[in-house]
Amino acid sequence: MNPCNLCMPPPMDTTFDDLFSGRCILVNGPVIVGAGPSGLSVGAGLKQEGVPFVILERASCIASLWQNWTYDQLKLHLPKQFCELPYHPFPENFPEYPTKHQFVDYLESYVKKFDINPRFNESVQSAKFDEICDLWHVKTLRNDDSTIEYICRWLVVATGENAEKVVPEFEGLQEFGGRVLHACDYKTGEAYQGKNVLVVGCGNSGMEVSLDLCHHNALPLMVVRSSVHILPREIFGKSTFELSVKLTMWLPIWVVDKTLLAAARLILGNVEKYGLKRPSTGPLQLKNTQGKTPVLDIGAFKQIRSGKIKIIPGINRFSSGKVELVNGQILEIDSVILATGYCSNVPSWLKENEFFSKDGFPKSNLPNGWKGKSGIYAVGFSRRGLSGASLDAIRVAQDISKIGKKEIVCNKKCKSHF
Repeated sequence: MNPCNLCMPPPMDTTFDDLFSGRCILVNGPVIVGAGPSGLSVGAGLKQEGVPFVILERASCIASLWQNWTYDQLKLHLPKQFCELPYHPFPENFPEYPTKHQFVDYLESYVKKFDINPRFNESVQSAKFDEICDLWHVKTLRNDDSTIEYICRWLVVATGENAEKVVPEFEGLQEFGGRVLHACDYKTGEAYQGKNVLVVGCGNSGMEVSLDLCHHNALPLMVVRSSVHILPREIFGKSTFELSVKLTMWLPIWVVDKTLLAAARLILGNVEKYGLKRPSTGPLQLKNTQGKTPVLDIGAFKQIRSGKIKIIPGINRFSSGKVELVNGQILEIDSVILATGYCSNVPSWLKENEFFSKDGFPKSNLPNGWKGKSGIYAVGFSRRGLSGASLDAIRVAQDISKIGKKEIVCNKKCKSHF
């Protein structure tokens, strides 16, 4: 890039302001897409570096996934020290596994501490790099149907791995007639008391929704279509995640996998006799290669062993009030909850094909998946949870600050020639 390009935004030591009050805004710094934990972490890092920025968020609040797409009794899966955002620890009085509401309160305090002000209700429609001017053009649509174009030097993609719900198609589902919703719309099992509820999916969401249904005296039937690793959340009083992190510092992943599986069998027993077939690849290796997170059990497996959560095979088709399974069995059900996961929405708006793949994840493997060419960055796509997103956010903020300071020096030198 030529840092003396006349199309370049003003130096970063100027005060940020909207240079255009209408449809076009020149951003004196990066545009961050997404006001979840990843985007907020980048914003806090840029504040630390003295770099101005704009955060765009399609929802009306920060962390909309946590606030709008999770059930009421959700708690963090990992101990709080692995879920902290940069530069701001959790309050000491928070439990080891904070609740959903405590985590949202923590994020609100984070925004307040670093004076982060996202632009809400702006959905990014497209982001395209202009090779002539070396600038990004980010177009958004607001709730009032007005459009704005942001022009910036850097683009930070922080929409994360779980931006859109995945809703698979099933034959006859429209004929079913009962209530059907995705797990992101499930809040509590109160309305399902005494009902037969088909939960499609056996990941962390499927397990925890089924457990919550049990707590409300519903009758969950959980569809297990493929193999799954289920591990205890804690092993002999220690966090399974923390234990795996420490072990991988000294041992090969395959050894750690065997250790975790041996401990899981000792604590949980043989899960396969209850219909939960384990993959042939170990849990950490599977996570690293395919992004499939193992289930950290918080009580669902106890309900599976007791028969309160029934494991059933895959679905053949639905009919009025019924579901036919792949083994030919027909069950009467009242409701369906699709715990079928989420996906990235990056391909729907990012107009480039070098950094991101068609599935919406950076093509580069760790540890370089956070930075691409032409001033594009990614945070929250490392499949390493909040701790991985925080590390990438720090890298991104420092890298943008370093590049910006070099360009300021270059600009000053160029001006001295006139």
